[in-house]
Amino acid sequence: MNSIKAVIAALLVIFAYSSVMSATQTEQDIINKYLQKTEKKHKRKLGWISGSYILNRINRDNDYNKFAMHQSENFTDASLSWLSQAPAFDIEFGIVLSNRIAWSLGGEYWMKFGESQTGTFEYIPDGGVPTTVTDIVSELSVFGVSTGVQYYLTNPPVIGEPSSKLSIKATGSVGYYQVNWDVWDGYENLNLSTSLPSGTNTTYSGSAPGVTMGMGIEYPTNLFGMVFGFDFRYLYLNFNNVGWYNSLDQEIIATWDFTEDSRVNLGLSGFRGRLELKRFFSW
Repeated sequence: MNSIKAVIAALLVIFAYSSVMSATQTEQDIINKYLQKTEKKHKRKLGWISGSYILNRINRDNDYNKFAMHQSENFTDASLSWLSQAPAFDIEFGIVLSNRIAWSLGGEYWMKFGESQTGTFEYIPDGGVPTTVTDIVSELSVFGVSTGVQYYLTNPPVIGEPSSKLSIKATGSVGYYQVNWDVWDGYENLNLSTSLPSGTNTTYSGSAPGVTMGMGIEYPTNLFGMVFGFDFRYLYLNFNNVGWYNSLDQEIIATWDFTEDSRVNLGLSGFRGRLELKRFFSW
């Protein structure tokens, strides 16, 4: 009987002690406990948005340059330049996935590059019939979307801790691109069908996947929390299906010596330099 009374007395003491502790708990303690539970449920994320200027240095050994060299011989008073550089712009959105790895999604647009000469020129196509060409146009434009991974070798971005040090990163991405190629009226194209083509030259187009690999650096600035970046990359991008279809659904292609084997596949692979302004944000 005495042991039962001792247990009851102990329970009363524990209850009284817990009541006193609850009474002395402040409002701030309650808020802190709530915030701790909320932070465990919601882990903050870090992302960015950026804009870039890109300068592509196209490999000189490509079919377009063979085309330009051959067609220059068909003009008596003009010549076509080789492809060398192509400027582009892109916008990118990214998310930091872990301590050093980030994922990005972006789109880019290449400004028109190639040839545009105003005037009247004598043109002797491979068909052998001389003609007069008003304004020589051979211009290309490219646009595409890509997704990639960035691995920070040093000083990866951290939520709530803006870096003041140089970051070095490795980059890799895959994308899908579309090219449009405007050629002057009167260019002697090659019809791959058995019937005569209807219509005149229009915009040649094609699509292809592209792969990019490179290295880059990032350095924070004092301008609205912006981060300056520079990347040096290599882009593999070759269009092997460039052509157009007339009203009879017949494929018309460009060639560099008027044979099907000399079809112009627009190879735009090469090194590229990329200047970037990036703004990190968290949520």
